[in-house]
Amino acid sequence: MNIEDFRELCLSLGDDVEEKMPFTAFRYASEVLAFYVHGHIFAFLDCNNYGVVTLKCQPERICDLKAQYDYVGKPFNLPPKYWIGINATIAPDDLLCELTKNSYEIVKTKYKV
Repeated sequence: MNIEDFRELCLSLGDDVEEKMPFTAFRYASEVLAFYVHGHIFAFLDCNNYGVVTLKCQPERICDLKAQYDYVGKPFNLPPKYWIGINATIAPDDLLCELTKNSYEIVKTKYKV
């Protein structure tokens, strides 16, 4: 899945999804595109390096995902207990879609207003 398709996927998850570039003041994170639901991030990536998409995940699933798929690993700059990094350039689209929807649902449920 390319970066534009991933962006469209995130935006299609609900009318409550927003996209922002929240770290423009930081030199090494100025190109980070983040997707929010209820004001909280559920996915983000560096527009210049689509190699890692960071997604929220249930802690009990993380070890299994990392063991099963070599393209699932550490998240970028977030606690690995609750977040995963996935190489979207090589991960199958269906898995990337499932993990992105899962991340959205985790955050939406937790911060439901």
